[in-house]
Amino acid sequence: MTARTANDQRFREFKMPDVGEGLTEAEILKWYVAVGDTVADGQVVCEVETAKAAVELPIPFDGVVHELRFPEGTTVDVGQVIISVDTQPGAGPAAPGSPEPGEAAAPAAPAEEAEEPQGRQAVLVGYGAAPSSTKRRARKQPVQQAASPVAAAVQAELNGRPAPGMAGTPAAAEPAPIAPGAAAGKISPAPGTGQAPAAPAAARPLAKPPVRKLAKDLGVDLASVVPSGADGIVTREDVHAAASAATAPVAEEPAAVAGVPAAVTDLAARETRIPVKGVRKATAQAMVASAFTAPHVTEFVTVDVTRTMKLVQKLKDDPDMAGLRVNPLLLVAKAFLVAIKRNPDVNASWDEANQEIVRKDYVNLGIAAATPRGLIVPNIKDAGVKTLPELSTALSELVATAREGKTSPAAMSGGTVTITNVGVFGVDTGTPILNPGESAILAVGAIKLQPWVHKGKVKPRQVTTLALSFDHRLVDGELGSKVLADTAAVLENPQRLITWG
Repeated sequence: MTARTANDQRFREFKMPDVGEGLTEAEILKWYVAVGDTVADGQVVCEVETAKAAVELPIPFDGVVHELRFPEGTTVDVGQVIISVDTQPGAGPAAPGSPEPGEAAAPAAPAEEAEEPQGRQAVLVGYGAAPSSTKRRARKQPVQQAASPVAAAVQAELNGRPAPGMAGTPAAAEPAPIAPGAAAGKISPAPGTGQAPAAPAAARPLAKPPVRKLAKDLGVDLASVVPSGADGIVTREDVHAAASAATAPVAEEPAAVAGVPAAVTDLAARETRIPVKGVRKATAQAMVASAFTAPHVTEFVTVDVTRTMKLVQKLKDDPDMAGLRVNPLLLVAKAFLVAIKRNPDVNASWDEANQEIVRKDYVNLGIAAATPRGLIVPNIKDAGVKTLPELSTALSELVATAREGKTSPAAMSGGTVTITNVGVFGVDTGTPILNPGESAILAVGAIKLQPWVHKGKVKPRQVTTLALSFDHRLVDGELGSKVLADTAAVLENPQRLITWG
């Protein structure tokens, strides 16, 4: 067994898994272990945030932590190694002649070099393959005409520099060193100049497609980024560092840009830029896709919910509901489910590929939850068949899990309709945007004491406004109006929970 094979078996590497549904990256939120800690199979070593949720990652083998590849707060592509473990900590130091985990073997010369070295090159074990004649085609460069010595002198004088060859100038005739890897005798000075020709164009920087897209979005030229990855690969951290360096304030502020007031130039120093990533980035992309894909229609109704508020208080005092969370949202959810049961065609989705409407015989009720990491919409599976105590328990667990940031990707997939409670912020109502793939979303406004005509007299009553947005490809105006009106009718007279439910 070679030393390299022994080390490969000893040091095990754990790569960033795809913890969601086809996700490509995740941010390391917190490490629960440090270098030198003993870990066991199944032990949680870190918490990561994907575009959908925060997830804890268990290590799949026993050993001692040898290396943590990325610090907290780093966004890592799926498939990259994030931690290495020494599975034989009592075996002493690593076998000589092989790199430590995380170290790269001697990198091969870039394909863009002018010419491969002749002969064989020694590698870690044995000998390398014979040099290949295959070369990557050089990138085309703009054609420039060589300037004559006289023109160069004139141009130098115009630029405020001494002309080449004049007194006081450095020894320009000294030839530039030949780049490593170029064969001796292959590069000769340009005729009549005494200087070596210009060095070939720099090779195209190595970076993965997501990194290239990030650089494009941030306006960073990859050719100017110093790579820190293995084999000279530009990483996300390199791009962010280059972007930060480009926007970092200089030691001395310039007096003022000509023609621009000083107050305007100071605005950038009073701005804070927050990277959009994780849940917030996924939410932004989903909302844009939904708003410009599904034709939204929103309808409103204002309803007297005084009887519902009285029922909430009675349920709180009911021994059968002891220990359960009872609030207006619970009865709003139940009323919405009853309305969907009476109008089942609203619970559907649009199949663009097959040009079909897919009606669902189950209701996965989403509840929009604001969390420190952004808005998420976990859903209660088969909410339509749950009793009121079961629905209360499910709502409590959903909210508690969301606030802790522990909502799993599975809990946020498969939703059919959603409720968003904007009333908790004192807002009357809004025009909510559909969760992608769903047919309707109900916004519940603040419940306030307002003057209301009740039994022919103006009295103070508990009033709220409901707003229902729906996909007009699936739900026409009549169906959407029926669902909203039925929801309002149940909240106005909650005994319909029995007669209609």
